[in-house]
Amino acid sequence: MNFNDYVNEYKSKINSVIKSIFDEKLNSVNDPFLKTYFSEMNDYFLAGGKRIRPLLCIATFNAFTNKNDKNIIIPSVGTEFLHNASLIHDDIIDRDDFRRGKPAFHFRFRNYHEKYDLKKMEATEFGNSIGIIGGDTAFFLGLEAYFSSVFDNDLNLNAIKFYEQAFIEVANGVLIELDMVNRKNISMTDYIEMISLKTGALIEKSILIGANYAKVSEKHKELLSVYGINLGIIFQIIDDILGTFGDEKITGKPTDGDIREAKKTCLLIDALNKLEENDKNHLEQLIENPNMTNDEVQEVKNLFIKADVINSCKNLASSYFQEALDAINKLKTVINIPEAEFFENLLNFVLNRNF
Repeated sequence: MNFNDYVNEYKSKINSVIKSIFDEKLNSVNDPFLKTYFSEMNDYFLAGGKRIRPLLCIATFNAFTNKNDKNIIIPSVGTEFLHNASLIHDDIIDRDDFRRGKPAFHFRFRNYHEKYDLKKMEATEFGNSIGIIGGDTAFFLGLEAYFSSVFDNDLNLNAIKFYEQAFIEVANGVLIELDMVNRKNISMTDYIEMISLKTGALIEKSILIGANYAKVSEKHKELLSVYGINLGIIFQIIDDILGTFGDEKITGKPTDGDIREAKKTCLLIDALNKLEENDKNHLEQLIENPNMTNDEVQEVKNLFIKADVINSCKNLASSYFQEALDAINKLKTVINIPEAEFFENLLNFVLNRNF
């Protein structure tokens, strides 16, 4: 079964569980602003997203069982809440006003401030404050997926432990990423270690939560971890490329954000390590300018092209593709054929995606 088949089979069911969690919250509050707050969050969650993390949880469970148990859908959404919690906070940190072509969560409440002409706090401060709380709310709502699960309590507790580990590792990855902005001479190894936490950890834990409910052996969990972390690394490398050279109409995000924020993407690190001294110094000067013009942003892109970083970064992603594929090949004797196809097809989708 390929990735799109899995999406068609489960995405609407995943969204229904997400909606049910928000419906429960909406029914539990009376304050008009809280109702607006949870309604906006519900709209934000359901505005888009590939649902890769819950799909991986479901596919892992299905790979090792013959039950096709629909009960796995409820706990599968936990990491989707955690993922969106991190996105809400990321958009504030990165000063991105749009996500998936729609208003970012904090930007929705900046608009709310302006719509109702609120007198206290500036619109930006108000939106950011609500966004910070929104990310926290999304994190705690993710736990509802495990509290509502019908699986044994010990399995739910193990899932919550994976959820906690994912939260810690994602936060550590973001902290390292923020510190990297002010560091020089960063190696690609440093970058890979950072994205293994920031992106790979949540994908890996989504898989391990599914493995937990399927009661998979430790030996096989180790191979699933290898697959998950490498899948996350590939995802982030391609995300970095699309963040600068993607089609904004397809990605839903501007292609100057990473450059203006001086993010140590694989593109920037590779260019700094490959360019001749004069070009390297010029690139550093451009990146260190907090008020870059559009022409200067284009200069950075031109230097990236000169260093041929798109191809080298795609080749880097391909090397991690092979590691992930090897792990799945080793599992093929013990997992169901449709899910083996799903895991392999998802690898190809992530490596070759344009959104």
